[in-house]
Amino acid sequence: MKLLRPLPRRVTRPISLLVLCAWVATMAILIHRSFIEASSGNLATDLARYGQTAQWRGVYYRNEKIGFTVSQTVQADDGFELQEDGRLQMSLLGAQSVVTIRTTARVDRDFTLRSFDFSLDPGTGGTKVHGEASGRRLHLVVSTAAGSRTQDLELAEPPVLTLNLARRLADAGLAPGAHYEWTIFDPATLTNTPIVLDVAKRELVGVRGQRVPAFRVETAYAGLRTTSWITDTGEVVLEKSPMGLETIREKPAEARSMAVPSRVSEDLLSASAIVPAGKQRIVEPRDVRRLRLRLTGADVPSADLGGVGQTVDGDVVEIRDPQGFQPEAADPDVARYLEPEPLIESDAPEIRAEAAVAVKNITAVRAQAERLTRHVNAILDKKPTISLPSAREVLRTKVGDCNEHTALYVAMARALGIPARIAVGLVSVRGAFYYHAWPEVYLAEGRRRGMWLPVDPTLNQFPADGTHLRLARGGLDKQAVILPLIGRLKIEILDLETAPNTTPIVVGRRSTDDSPLSITIPTRAPGDCWSEAPERRRRRR
Repeated sequence: MKLLRPLPRRVTRPISLLVLCAWVATMAILIHRSFIEASSGNLATDLARYGQTAQWRGVYYRNEKIGFTVSQTVQADDGFELQEDGRLQMSLLGAQSVVTIRTTARVDRDFTLRSFDFSLDPGTGGTKVHGEASGRRLHLVVSTAAGSRTQDLELAEPPVLTLNLARRLADAGLAPGAHYEWTIFDPATLTNTPIVLDVAKRELVGVRGQRVPAFRVETAYAGLRTTSWITDTGEVVLEKSPMGLETIREKPAEARSMAVPSRVSEDLLSASAIVPAGKQRIVEPRDVRRLRLRLTGADVPSADLGGVGQTVDGDVVEIRDPQGFQPEAADPDVARYLEPEPLIESDAPEIRAEAAVAVKNITAVRAQAERLTRHVNAILDKKPTISLPSAREVLRTKVGDCNEHTALYVAMARALGIPARIAVGLVSVRGAFYYHAWPEVYLAEGRRRGMWLPVDPTLNQFPADGTHLRLARGGLDKQAVILPLIGRLKIEILDLETAPNTTPIVVGRRSTDDSPLSITIPTRAPGDCWSEAPERRRRRR
């Protein structure tokens, strides 16, 4: 079984630099919520439906254009149809990722949602969501190239999409001092989320050399605060969001001509990396046995911060190496981590079949969990992807970053009867912390004892190393709590304990290796997961 063997450190370390795209799905949520709900399919054909009254906007990241959106409202016999399309191109660890998104919503004359169609396509087939609303009830059909699943939701309030939010705000009244608290349904996470809007005074805002009168509106949504300038008729002329993202009203030709630059110099993943302060440095994450960190600069959600190797004392988190975990009292809530979910299709025949192949002739639960880690790592190409990761679609395309690895692992583990769940947070790579996602798998010892163990199929680690800092658990709806942390969270290493016979690096100590940093790019080789580049192998001979 050469294909499934653990990889040596000289290979996994450079691989980790290429696949730490943990917050890509989070980034997709951020862009989706802040700016667009736009397109799969032929973009030129999609844009042909937009007339002279359509509103075009450029999307920028740190002053560099990364895409555009276009939207319009079309009158129907019994209400309106709201349409929006767009395209984004982003740099993720040097690779260019192009995403098209589309939303069409049908509303009545009071702009109450009746139905919608949403799609997000990163170039591998994409995910489509169709919803039919009746009061507080919502019937959903989630489709990928691998198949479709249905889900019925009973919401606390009738669903509203961000697509018609500005128009609804204009109808409700744009007056200084106005305060609104509504609930928005997000097709990307299939959840209702509260939104708070405060209207400030009307002011002249500069947009492409023009001074446009518009109301400044402060919005708080899922922990994010955005500032928008909205005209009396509900047109958003400028919007600024966290991490340097903003949209600006533009003419159609200007919006489209700059939408796809030849190179996007800003790398979203590199920009989100957190270089820790403190006198000690993490050189080899697998050698870390205990790690104490101080988290400052942002309010870190506390619901999932403690437990499973992490203890919390104020703003200090201590992480223990999972290699030393021992079984404890059984988790009484573990059964719910065996159930299928809309994007964790553990009951799908192809997922069950692949899981059986992965653990063939393996009976012990811990050995099955480890074999599954190696199997998922081996069958997926490591590529940054902006998507709504569906386990079935990941198995079909066999492409993805840590979100895809994690979704597939969790689905396959549940298919085998092993409870598993998604963890998201940060992990140390080459001296910096990157946003990341990984599974936690439950290993039972009889009916009264067991333990949750973090594993990392993306980095081929069983168990995961002791630098995995968990911030939240769950799907995209739960992962959204990370959004307010990006660009604000600071980390200080207070204490670092490594394995015997290893020496932590202390800032100020002269390095014993003054050679230039050289990172080998791994490549596929027949009969193996990854191998070093041919040039490196030739130099060693």
